[in-house]
Amino acid sequence: MMLALPREVVLTETESGAVLLNEKDGRFWRLNGSGTVALRLLLEGRTPQEAAERLSGGERFRERALADVRGLVDALRAAGLVVVR
Repeated sequence: MMLALPREVVLTETESGAVLLNEKDGRFWRLNGSGTVALRLLLEGRTPQEAAERLSGGERFRERALADVRGLVDALRAAGLVVVR
C-alpha cells in the first residue's frame, strides 16, 4: 500500500506533530508526534508493519502500534486526506 496526499492537502510539521490542511475546503486536522512519524513513513512508501516497528521500539508493543497505524490510515482515508496509489 503506497499512500499519497491529494493535491489539495498540505502537510505542515509543528513542534508537537503536524497539521494537515485541505486547501479546497479550509478544514484542518492535527496529528500528534507519533501520528506524524507514522504518516511520514507511509508517505515514503513504508508498510504499516514497518511504521509500527519504528513506533513500537520492540516486540512488546508492536501489535498495538500496528493497530494504531491502521486506525490512522483508515481515519485519514475516510477524511480524504490520503489516497492509496
